[in-house]
Amino acid sequence: MEQHSMKVIARIRSDFPEKFGIPRQSGLVPQLRAKIAFEPEFRSADALRGIEGFSHLWLIWQFSAAVRESWSPTVRPPRLGGNERVGVFATRSPFRPNPIGLSCVKLEGVGWEKGLGPVIYVSGADLMDGTPIYDIKPYLPYADAHPDAAGGFAPAPKETVRVECPPELLKKLPEAQRDALLGVLAQDPRPPYQHDPHREYGMSFAQWSVRFRADGGVLRVCAVEEDKK
Repeated sequence: MEQHSMKVIARIRSDFPEKFGIPRQSGLVPQLRAKIAFEPEFRSADALRGIEGFSHLWLIWQFSAAVRESWSPTVRPPRLGGNERVGVFATRSPFRPNPIGLSCVKLEGVGWEKGLGPVIYVSGADLMDGTPIYDIKPYLPYADAHPDAAGGFAPAPKETVRVECPPELLKKLPEAQRDALLGVLAQDPRPPYQHDPHREYGMSFAQWSVRFRADGGVLRVCAVEEDKK
């Protein structure tokens, strides 16, 4: 089998140390902030010259937490309840012959940080912290946007849930992270096939451990503690 190698040019720094809780698509939680830090070989300000003229970027990255030796021609998309199989190329499943992801993020700015060189600040990313990035390309609205496109079995975003979080728990987080966490929880991180209203779920968000229960269209936060990991 013919093979090619690609260089990791950067890694993303996000508030998701684990997979659970990450939005299923980019852009669903615009309050999320992340940073793209380049590998030493690619820390060149010249490589970013002109990028601030674009409002959004495409990120091509590796599903680094889902790399497998083998692949299956069919998968069970969560959007279909995890019971129905469809072709892997008809989905965005991470379990692919090549574990590559594609995300559109909003460009919030470009900066320079000591020890990192040029960095890119973005919002709306759906990537785990440390995810390897293979390439960055500008989003072109006249070429990349197709308002009349069909969405197959996912024609519209999944409905959000109402989040109830006691004020004393929410205040534990820095103010800049509060809306982002609420937005993530509103996406209902639970697997679609789990509906036990008494089950308590836990997710890591930034330096916090968040626990919650969900019943119907309401998600209730039970605890927010500083993550000791």
